[in-house]
Amino acid sequence: MDRLAPKQYPLEDLTVLDLTVALAGPVATLLLAGLGASSGPGASAAPASVQAALTSVNRRTLRTVGVPTDVVRPTKIGGDGARLLGTDGKPEILFVGAEYCPYCAAERWALVVALSRFGSFSGLKATYSSLSDVYPGTRTVSFYGSTYTSTGLDFTPVEIATNQAVGGRYGPLQSLTSAQQSVLDRYDRPPYTSQPGAIPFIDIANRSMMIGASYDPGVLQGKSIGEIAGALSHPPSVIAQAVDGTANALVAAISQATGVQPIR
Repeated sequence: MDRLAPKQYPLEDLTVLDLTVALAGPVATLLLAGLGASSGPGASAAPASVQAALTSVNRRTLRTVGVPTDVVRPTKIGGDGARLLGTDGKPEILFVGAEYCPYCAAERWALVVALSRFGSFSGLKATYSSLSDVYPGTRTVSFYGSTYTSTGLDFTPVEIATNQAVGGRYGPLQSLTSAQQSVLDRYDRPPYTSQPGAIPFIDIANRSMMIGASYDPGVLQGKSIGEIAGALSHPPSVIAQAVDGTANALVAAISQATGVQPIR
């Protein structure tokens, strides 16, 4: 796909899932285009070894890494509005991303490490970002079709499009509900972001939020999904510093926003 000039549209327009991507800075900004039907998600089951390594980074490793100074932390949401809750009344974390997006690819690694401190994943998919844009083929996992179980939190991922492009257009996967759209409309704007209409978007119980990747996806370039997963348990590695460091920032934000403490 040819690079498109950066241009931004409100996420309220994403419900139609007519998307073409333009990459601008640390976020993927979505542009509208006529989109045909998708043939599939372009993902397969993540190897058991990858899921195990990704979901079981130990506390000693995470403490050693800490939060490096170049990791971008979630932004606190001002005011005392209603918390974002799941249908079961638990604090909810909303993720909006797409499989083609390299910044989403980077952030998912850290989000899985962080959320694994509060619960457990099953059914994660192995996938990669677009092969024809910046950070091509960044290996990652997809939340499409996965399950997250936690006694204290709800996690709702929405993967809006595949990584399969035909004529510069990506196939749709999941649609935003009206409630999810309302969350995006409320926080996908200044002062919370200078780039409305961008992914990944993470809302932590309406108390903190993150738009864009917390670290440079370039640290994952050229690495297989197994190599990335394996590096997470080696604190000196560039990958562990980026992914585990971001996970630590997310864990702190989640605990502060929800009052839920990580599982020991």
